[in-house]
Amino acid sequence: MPTTRSRAALAGGTANAARLFVAALAFTSAYVGLSAYGNARSAAAPVRTVTLSAREMPIARPLVAATPTSARAGAVTVTADGAAGCAPSYVARSLLTEAAPGQGALYRWRLSRWSPATGTWRTFLTEHGGFAAGERAVEWRPRISGNPGWYRVEVLAEGAAPARSDRFLVSC
Repeated sequence: MPTTRSRAALAGGTANAARLFVAALAFTSAYVGLSAYGNARSAAAPVRTVTLSAREMPIARPLVAATPTSARAGAVTVTADGAAGCAPSYVARSLLTEAAPGQGALYRWRLSRWSPATGTWRTFLTEHGGFAAGERAVEWRPRISGNPGWYRVEVLAEGAAPARSDRFLVSC
């Protein structure tokens, strides 16, 4: 009796395996046929030509070495801090005076980047400062890393018109 059960189980298992094999073979051939049908009917995507253009803009004024005493009232000078070429840091200097004697002065530095998309200067970095003296040469060292483009520095003091630097190009 145990031998008969083993033979029946073996025969039943073999039949199930054969059915699974036939089903897998039918599924595979249906998939391959459908895939070949889809590829035969598909057309090549249309080719789109994209033309890129660039506009060259001259540097307004090259950055030159400036000394700390080169700060002038109503002007901002910007120099590269380090070797020529790819300087990650820049030095902006200006001379500020109090709007009213004995009141001190609050000011704000603003690094703006030119946006060709909007045709406007957009704020990139800012920093605030102040002093309680009649007149002071102020300095700011903004860092620009991995964001090439045209920049300018402004200093905005209360009670005075904004002072702006010439634009300068950061190429790396």
